[in-house]
Amino acid sequence: MSSAVISATGLFSPPSVIDNDELVEAFNAYVERHNERNADAIERGDVEALQPSSSAFIEKASGIKRRHVMDKEGILDPERMKPSIPQRPNSDYGIQCEMSVKATNQALERAGIRAEDLDAVIVACSNLERPYPAVAVEVQDALGVEGFAYDMNVACSSATFGIQNAVDAINNGHARTVLVVNPEICSAHLNFCDRDSHFIFGDACTAIIVQHPDDVPAGRGFEVLGTRLKTRFSNNIRNNFGFLNRADESGIGQADKLFVQEGRKVFKEVSPLVAELIGEHLGALGLGTDQLRRMWLHQANLNMNELIAKRVLGRDAEAGEAPVILDEYANTSSAGSIIAFDQYQADLNSGDYGIICSFGAGYSIGNVVVRKR
Repeated sequence: MSSAVISATGLFSPPSVIDNDELVEAFNAYVERHNERNADAIERGDVEALQPSSSAFIEKASGIKRRHVMDKEGILDPERMKPSIPQRPNSDYGIQCEMSVKATNQALERAGIRAEDLDAVIVACSNLERPYPAVAVEVQDALGVEGFAYDMNVACSSATFGIQNAVDAINNGHARTVLVVNPEICSAHLNFCDRDSHFIFGDACTAIIVQHPDDVPAGRGFEVLGTRLKTRFSNNIRNNFGFLNRADESGIGQADKLFVQEGRKVFKEVSPLVAELIGEHLGALGLGTDQLRRMWLHQANLNMNELIAKRVLGRDAEAGEAPVILDEYANTSSAGSIIAFDQYQADLNSGDYGIICSFGAGYSIGNVVVRKR
């Protein structure tokens, strides 16, 4: 019998949406103003002229068509080029807590349980709005949950690593029902003035309910057959924002306080690692790739996902085998593979196998192999 079951998921999508045309219009207006203001320096060669972007370039490079965001106006203001998200008073629940509660309420309803039934809360995401008190403990308080809660961060793999921790807590007898929630406000750490990355991220929050199998009605949810995690250090995806920034007065590296990456290197180095780990993991569970009905892959880049699926299957993936939500949500970091899982599972039959797979900064890779109950 399985040691744990994913009984339900929930999704909060911010109502504001920015399509590529809107994003490009704002970016190109910023580029024009920048080049005009620095015309003399550009002519002398002291400053590099910025190049405009286009919707066709964005879609070809990434497969992204639009993205949900917590604030639209600030991002599309050529004089600002970042979201406007004021800090709330300490007496109010924070914005990530609010997102988490909304996604969790949907997951609880689908699971047929109440918040009081939760034993633990794990908030797992790429960036947290503060170091402490833990956002997870805040979510715990907002939901009225007894037990324990903690934050964790493995960048884009945070959700799958969080599921591993939830399964471990159930196996060890520390909990019977665990909430893993992924409130990603990726727009706040994205440089909207950078042509190579200004289109990559969107915002969303996912919630996952992991339970002891004896507590889940037969035929509901997905058995967790196994998890596998892997990390390898790389600077090719990095964000240097942190508490030590205020102690550094050198002025060096200001741009890398936001998301930066060497995209081509990431594509070349991560894709084979992911495909290899999936194959090894399935083999260890006695499963062949031909038994894999669905791959819910991290949603970073369409070309990358297509390559990984092809390496795993030994052929191009057929429609529905590796669903993509990039066109609607863009890259939502740890939430991406869970959004795909949330939206593309209803057609699976009892006994069907699938894998939730994340990969990103670290490098980090996380697999969760599941079987429909």
